[in-house]
Amino acid sequence: MNFDLTDDRRMLADTLNRYLADKYSAEHRANVAYDAPYHDPKKWAELVELGILFALAPEEAGGFGGSGFDISVVFEALGRANCPEPVLPALLAARLLISAGESLESLLSDEKHYAAALGEIDAPYDLSDIQTIAVANDGGHSLSGRKSAVYGGQIADIFLVAAKLDGKLALFEVQASDAQIETYGMIDGGGAAELLLDNTPARLVMNDAEAALQDAMNAGALAVCAEAIGLMDVTHDTTVDYMKIRQQFGKPIGTFQVLQHRAVDMLTEIEQARSIVIKAASELDGENASRYVSMAKNLVGRAARLNSEEAIQMHGGIAMTWEYPTSHYAKRLIMIDHQFGDTDFHLTRIMNDL
Repeated sequence: MNFDLTDDRRMLADTLNRYLADKYSAEHRANVAYDAPYHDPKKWAELVELGILFALAPEEAGGFGGSGFDISVVFEALGRANCPEPVLPALLAARLLISAGESLESLLSDEKHYAAALGEIDAPYDLSDIQTIAVANDGGHSLSGRKSAVYGGQIADIFLVAAKLDGKLALFEVQASDAQIETYGMIDGGGAAELLLDNTPARLVMNDAEAALQDAMNAGALAVCAEAIGLMDVTHDTTVDYMKIRQQFGKPIGTFQVLQHRAVDMLTEIEQARSIVIKAASELDGENASRYVSMAKNLVGRAARLNSEEAIQMHGGIAMTWEYPTSHYAKRLIMIDHQFGDTDFHLTRIMNDL
């Protein structure tokens, strides 16, 4: 396998990393990620101008990317800055609209904000457990149910909703103005919403949508895995830098062999996680996508927990403070495990596939 980025992807990565390093400091992130609308609309508009949304869609859909590697490049850069901008909901919506043969024009131009309403309180990960029901009527369809933790739902104009129609999964479009929406900030920054549907009018976008919905879930899981790589890179580098300046017993703690070994263990876990994310990216559009994404999500979840815990322990109390960036990085790393299936869910998925 070729581990080198293409020139276009290297340029995309360089552009995003440079922009986020200049414009999205840890202080700015802390100021915008925890208060409504839980991101910075001005910075979002600038990211759209940079073409970040076009990197999530293939040429035939109006973009210039859309592959697993394009997704991983974008989200690893976002992870380095711990950026809470709503790129993830745009990715999920793009994958669903492409599968349904719908136009991406309003999404790519940022004319409309989309959110994918997939998970539910009793069905956070497994699509087969979805309980939202669609009923056909004279005007089309209506939906009843509750969608939970809808990423980007706090700013969405349109929701793409997974629901059961005649016992099969289907995809519907619901206008935000027609639904009851409860918005909130997530514990690790960024926004989400609860979508409450009670005979809510909806347009059928795609029937028999199980494969399309699973593809979107796989793409979302790959995205947060790549984000975790960026987060862990920064967390490890920050910890090593701190070990060089923190004095104990008259010398830097980085000179203590036991801490050196722990820092190496952190790096080893990161590189193992990076390798499986590369493999999952290469398989995203193949028939084994779900299997390799589950492998990545399980390994990344374990590596992220180890790196966040080790970083906090080797920093000491300062890593728990609001002002120090490591606390926010560690919190995001822990919460990534709970998006699109945790380590236990994906381990079970892999075991059942054997």
